[in-house]
Amino acid sequence: MHKNMTQLFSDCLPTESILATEETLRPYECDALTAYKTLPMAVLLPATEQQVVAIIKRCYQEQIPIVTRGAGTGLSGGANPISQGIVLNLAKLNTIYEINPQQQYARVGPGVRNLAISEAASQYGLYYAPDPSSQIACTIGGNIAENSGGVHCLKYGLTIHNIMEIRYVSDRGELITAGSSCYDTPGYDILALMTGSEGMLGVILEAKVKLLAQPEKSELMLAAFDDIRDAGAAVAAIIAGGIIPAGLEMMDKAVIQATENFCQPGYPLTAEAILLCELDGYGDALKKQLHQVKMLCQQHNASVIKTAANAQQQELLWKGRKSAFPAIGQLAPDYLCMDGTIPRKHLAYVLQQISFFSTKYDLPVANVFHAGDGNLHPLIMYDANITGQLERAEQIGSEILQLCVQVGGTITGEHGVGVEKLNQMCVQFKRTELDQFERLKLAFDEQSLLNPGKVIPTLQRCAEFGAMHVHAGEMPFKDLPRF
Repeated sequence: MHKNMTQLFSDCLPTESILATEETLRPYECDALTAYKTLPMAVLLPATEQQVVAIIKRCYQEQIPIVTRGAGTGLSGGANPISQGIVLNLAKLNTIYEINPQQQYARVGPGVRNLAISEAASQYGLYYAPDPSSQIACTIGGNIAENSGGVHCLKYGLTIHNIMEIRYVSDRGELITAGSSCYDTPGYDILALMTGSEGMLGVILEAKVKLLAQPEKSELMLAAFDDIRDAGAAVAAIIAGGIIPAGLEMMDKAVIQATENFCQPGYPLTAEAILLCELDGYGDALKKQLHQVKMLCQQHNASVIKTAANAQQQELLWKGRKSAFPAIGQLAPDYLCMDGTIPRKHLAYVLQQISFFSTKYDLPVANVFHAGDGNLHPLIMYDANITGQLERAEQIGSEILQLCVQVGGTITGEHGVGVEKLNQMCVQFKRTELDQFERLKLAFDEQSLLNPGKVIPTLQRCAEFGAMHVHAGEMPFKDLPRF
């Protein structure tokens, strides 16, 4: 089979760009969700758009499933391979084609790293706002596929709010443009549909992204709390006060201690929770907002409040937050990172329940949040080498995501569905809605060759999960207030 795959694609790209041995396939057996691993039939590494088109046309002819991959930093298994398919790795399409400082946009290939855009634009006093924790490695193509956010999405939005146009290849190899250079495009919003579609509707070749002017000044404040409920109340008070921080992040004690050991950002080790609140803007208005945030944190029993003295201190404090995931990796061999959203008012209750699940299943859970927009990232620690621990970790994750739906939230904020949350899709959506998702996919991908088996659960799966107990078209938890 490996030899056959090499022969099959030999006229699409050079032989050295076709990986088909077990040794060369092993690095692609999963994305950052390492709990589930599969070897594909081949990994293809095109270096040009023409090669991508040729590969997709060949796969369409031969009915070979395609899983498109960037840097593999996704956390939901969206780039996990299919045993009878190929992985299409777009890492070589990493050209920044244009930086336009006058109109404030950049045109980039899908393999361009998120951080590289800001680095290239910095000479013009511009930057690209979405900043996932993995921004040093993750690619813009993957960001679009997952509609990625980051610590600054509270004020500046997700990927969908920061892209103008994309070019992509259809399932048949047709080149299509979605969006435009204008901020509004007549007709169906295909750009919004493609953003967050997890590689199920097309393969992205190029993106035009918005660039923003670097703020005149920013202030980063750290507030420590002896009770995590006070930290949650402070978050709600800041937003209720009409203040929209550039970033508003929360970490619990387990994450604080892990990150301090990992990179020494200077966090107070005795705190039960800390908030990192970044404000940006101009002059007196910025000073006024900073004062307001300090007062609100004091009113909610902050034990420590300090402001970074300079850019270096800001960078170090943010380094701690963005190092949370690898820091937790020092505490356990494996972990699952959940990604649910909740109304901010339910934060204390949800944290209490997460603690209960941790005790119930006898596995530690550390918590880090995009607190300002209610996006939770519980980190469930386990050891895959110990029988039963992965299953217990999955049970905790399932209960957390169902809890998010129960309190009026959603099962994903920015990490996508992939394979990780297929069961919970049965909880959040009615079967009629899931069927509509399937029809939409088939309208773009009639043979279901683009990342099949992801995002949309089958009726059988929902029935086996026991989640499709919908009567008279009513949603589960119908009496709860929602976003």
